[in-house]
Amino acid sequence: MNNRRDFLKNAGALTLGGLILPQLTRAEELFGPTASRPIGIQLFTLFRQMNEDPRGTLQQIAATGYKEVESAFNTRGGYYGYKAKEFKALVGDLGMTWRAHHAGGAPRRPRQTPPGSMTGTAGAGAPTPGAQANPMPMNMPPMLNLRDNYQQLVDEATEGGLSYLVCSSTPVSTVEEINKSIEVFQKTGEAAKKAGIGFAYHNHSTEFDAVEGGKTPYELILSQTDKDLVKMELDLAWATKAGKDPVELFKGQPGRFPLWHIKDIKSDLKTITEVGNGVVDFKHIFEAAKIAGLKYIFVEQDMAPGIENVQTSYKNLTKVLA
Repeated sequence: MNNRRDFLKNAGALTLGGLILPQLTRAEELFGPTASRPIGIQLFTLFRQMNEDPRGTLQQIAATGYKEVESAFNTRGGYYGYKAKEFKALVGDLGMTWRAHHAGGAPRRPRQTPPGSMTGTAGAGAPTPGAQANPMPMNMPPMLNLRDNYQQLVDEATEGGLSYLVCSSTPVSTVEEINKSIEVFQKTGEAAKKAGIGFAYHNHSTEFDAVEGGKTPYELILSQTDKDLVKMELDLAWATKAGKDPVELFKGQPGRFPLWHIKDIKSDLKTITEVGNGVVDFKHIFEAAKIAGLKYIFVEQDMAPGIENVQTSYKNLTKVLA
């Protein structure tokens, strides 16, 4: 039989539940999947550390609170020196999930870094302008790319239990380059769908620069690929640098942005910094998570100096999502 104390205890729980549930519902309305989605990290953030000590670096990442990881190119070959199944097991043993992997779309022609270029690189798997605290090594091993190896990359992503294979970058300076990339994206998207995983393209600021005909690579890629096969991983800092409001981008292609790079940039629009220490309006952007179709978020600070930067970003992002 319930006594008075049990009754009051249960009544209190119901009352508390009545207070909490509307708040949770409101959080879901505002943030969609992010209300309960773990915070992930793009491992290009700790490029040097992951190449020197993958296991030790992942342990530090897990200890910070990150629950999901997105891998990128590295100097060890494969997946930081591991095969896909081995890397999945390593990440899983640390209480995290290997969620996505970055692969280049096509080999890039070497080019010089122009004076006054961006502080920080163009993104995971894209050794383009600049260097932050850790310069890009010149002795990179041969890397698979989607143009030549898309089926192998899809197969390995499946072996690793990934949710998404992502094109980190690809040449988009001309209409010809864009059209070739679109062909690669379509083939990769079809192969990925057949394998039961998703495929997405990760942008930089250059995708918003007009090419011949006045169109931008961003417009051409989204208008000429199948929306069910080719999704987008929006990099919030690069979109901000290009003068674009991510929310308006979501409204233009609702449901097509399942992955985001949670990256911040300083007011000079050149220097990548920790989440919350720049000018990206994350609260405004997260309010449109449901419109975007958001599923996964990955903190990224291109080649950050150390684990303390990753810790700062995690702490600041948890405040944004609170």
